[in-house]
Amino acid sequence: MAQLSDDCFAFGGPLLSVEAAEALIAERIPPIQGEETLPLTEAAGRVLARALHASLPLPPFFNSAVDGYAFRHADLTPGEPSLLPLAGRIAAGHVAEQAPAPGQAARIFTGAPMPPGADTVVMQEDAVAEGRGVWVPPGLKPGANARPAGEDVAAGALALPAGRRLRAPEIGLAAALGYAALPVVPRVRVGVFSTGDELAPPGTPLGPAQAYDSNRFTLLALLARLPVMASDLGILPDDPAATAAALRAAAGSHDLLLTSGGVSTGEEDHVRAAIEAGGRLVFWRLAVKPGRPVAMGVLPKSGGDFAAGGTPVIGLPGNPVAAVVTFLHLARPLVLRLAGALPEVLPRFPAEAGFSYRKKAGRREYVRVRLRDGVAFKFEREGAGLLTSLTESDAFVELPEAVLSVAPGDAVRVLPFATLF
Repeated sequence: MAQLSDDCFAFGGPLLSVEAAEALIAERIPPIQGEETLPLTEAAGRVLARALHASLPLPPFFNSAVDGYAFRHADLTPGEPSLLPLAGRIAAGHVAEQAPAPGQAARIFTGAPMPPGADTVVMQEDAVAEGRGVWVPPGLKPGANARPAGEDVAAGALALPAGRRLRAPEIGLAAALGYAALPVVPRVRVGVFSTGDELAPPGTPLGPAQAYDSNRFTLLALLARLPVMASDLGILPDDPAATAAALRAAAGSHDLLLTSGGVSTGEEDHVRAAIEAGGRLVFWRLAVKPGRPVAMGVLPKSGGDFAAGGTPVIGLPGNPVAAVVTFLHLARPLVLRLAGALPEVLPRFPAEAGFSYRKKAGRREYVRVRLRDGVAFKFEREGAGLLTSLTESDAFVELPEAVLSVAPGDAVRVLPFATLF
């Protein structure tokens, strides 16, 4: 159940900072309940439901890290080349038929178990085979080119914490530890609406005062990178009763609802009022540009009361760039919280400003830029409705609340689209 309630950030209060909004989500939104078990081939992108401990050491045995020759380091002559007689050959997947005697070396290949008594390996490129022996150069340290059992993960150790999103490395680690399937949190059920009589679905005829709906498909594409099961719920008309009824109905079958448009102060903006009428408004207006008009609240799942739980609702702005910015700062962390995932900070990298800019204090701004050799150049146009400002630029420059101006050469932080989208 979403434990959202009325608070001082609702309508009439101050603009809410990005950090305060994220903290509110972390404090008041519990993860969804339950788990399911998936084979490794289907677990990528999902959230680990329970901590994963190593069922065996990794690597599981003392082995060679290179192709070369294994021996006892104590058998080398300090400071001089050492000639060691060869005894045996050990390939990966096989064990030594007999242990080399003291003073002998064994031919060994990457991943093969070290023969009993041996503790060091010389790379074949650094050794010189001569007859039935091998010359080992001086300078090797004890244990060189050998991997002890458990060097990567000790048996019984925590390998992956609960809440970790399972990427390719996590899947590989689980496989190396012998797990064929993993317990994961169920996908978050997210319903996505657009709002407005001015919108038409792509592929249908346009009315005389209509434009094609893009936000719904942008949001669905952003959600595709997250552990969700997203539903396209279409376009809400500019009708308060119809908007309230659609949101109320969708709340019963979803863990989160996202809308775009209809959250400003116009007479045809009905989303915020629908949240207030049917549930609880938590906050309205975020101290961020583009993206100030954002509504967040909770609707009951059934029957008009919260006994059966609540469904969070985020009303994003209608302008495409503002919808993307607020999705990244509100919807994304909320989805991850509902999914039981550990917090993930948006990736930020240093760059040098190649532009001049002035802004107001007290709000965070995101400026679209092109990146060239570590220098950020401002995109020529600023409108929050310009989709090409996202397709033809490379990153957002993030300007914190206390920053008032930027000059060429200033150090700035950028959020590259390649990592966000």
